[in-house]
Amino acid sequence: MRVLLSIGFRPFYLLGAVFAVVAMAAWLVVFTGMAYFGGYLQGVSWHSHEMVFGFSMAVMTGFLFAAVRNWTGLPTPSGWVLGAIAAVWIAARVLLVVGPASIGVILDVLFLPLVTIGIAIPVFRSRNKRNFKIVAIVAVLAILHFVFHLALSGALPASLSRPALFTTIDVFVILYAVVGGRVIPAFTRNAVPGANPVHRTWVEVGAFGLLLMLAVTTLTGGELALPAGQTALLAFLAAAAHSLRLALWQPGRTLGHPLLWMMPVAYSWLPLALVLRGLAGLALVVPGAWIHALTTGALTSLMVAMMMRSTLGHTGRELKASRVDIAVFLLLQLGAVIRVLSGTVGDHRTMTILAGLIWMAAFVAFLLRYAPMLLRPRADGRPG
Repeated sequence: MRVLLSIGFRPFYLLGAVFAVVAMAAWLVVFTGMAYFGGYLQGVSWHSHEMVFGFSMAVMTGFLFAAVRNWTGLPTPSGWVLGAIAAVWIAARVLLVVGPASIGVILDVLFLPLVTIGIAIPVFRSRNKRNFKIVAIVAVLAILHFVFHLALSGALPASLSRPALFTTIDVFVILYAVVGGRVIPAFTRNAVPGANPVHRTWVEVGAFGLLLMLAVTTLTGGELALPAGQTALLAFLAAAAHSLRLALWQPGRTLGHPLLWMMPVAYSWLPLALVLRGLAGLALVVPGAWIHALTTGALTSLMVAMMMRSTLGHTGRELKASRVDIAVFLLLQLGAVIRVLSGTVGDHRTMTILAGLIWMAAFVAFLLRYAPMLLRPRADGRPG
């Protein structure tokens, strides 16, 4: 237990991967009608909430607790404090299903503020202004989560629950783009001789400005929403900006390094998802296509690639992908493609089940390889 709670990525990567399998299995059981469980959240609402606020936030927390420690040189939660934060996350997942729901909601809402405090203290103490925006983004995620639950409880209009959830995804994508823009070019520059990935200010401003505008349109909705054509145009422009951003990072130079090429491949799902979002706004494709391209494609792929690399690095192992690593990543790509196409071609039910089973297989393989690393001391004997 001392090793597990020595640094944030250890418990939260493990919890996120285990939950990815358990939650998908539960969802497939409900989706196929084999069983049904009620509770505070039900059906698609539970699935959507838990993939965003359960799985994704666990992985995000593990990454940020490790990364902020590196960025600031100051400690993030560890030991009993880290264990308490993890316990809050676990209890929320359980109580939202089995009850009492009121306690589950309180713990669920409490989790992200605890994470925010956990990264804010070292960032502000170090006066690490570059990462103030990371703290702000996580704080916004916490507020949106609170709004989501207030809307479900009736304290706010129920119509706000869906915009709050989808705005959370948009804000999470902004965090994804910030982190991707930091690590993908840096890893490429450091590992590939002659590589010179660059950032262009005008591209960065456009890429993030358009994502922010999309998030605002999602949150406001209703009477303040832009016409479908204008929202689609925003999505298409954002897709172009992020495609150009990715091209400037010279992704082609990573082809000989699987741990490197996984990241630009993952990032390439973002412009694809934005194109599909624009097409969905014009009623040319089903909305589920862009949602799953964004979540199962972009977000999950980059999170898993980062989980692999940071686990290897932070446990004192060689930064080299194994065959299992490559298989895990390729399984995720296959599952994402099938899930995105499931609303357009083939039998929706069969393809959805197949995509879910592939997702589960990928995370089972991830756990078989990485759980021992997460549970054991560093291979080089150093602390952490």
